[in-house]
Amino acid sequence: MYDPKPIDTSDVVLPEELLSLTEKIAENVHDVWAEGRISEGWTYGAEQDTEKKTTPLLVPYNKLPESEKDYDRNTALETLKFIVSLGYEIVKTE
Repeated sequence: MYDPKPIDTSDVVLPEELLSLTEKIAENVHDVWAEGRISEGWTYGAEQDTEKKTTPLLVPYNKLPESEKDYDRNTALETLKFIVSLGYEIVKTE
């Protein structure tokens, strides 16, 4: 049985400039997911159907339900916190 053990990042406090990246990363996570689905032959459909390969989530990020955006935001936030917890610094060069 699978027992996930993600790194505990609860003590990581991200600076504001990294927190502001969360939404951009979340949107990109969705776009990468959607691109993958489309390349596998999935299309938009009002209901999820694995046999027909349709999903209501093949829409632009801003059209997603908040619950789906929250899932992508959490992925983005936890990824940033994980990187920082490993001792890396993320620096904007522009």
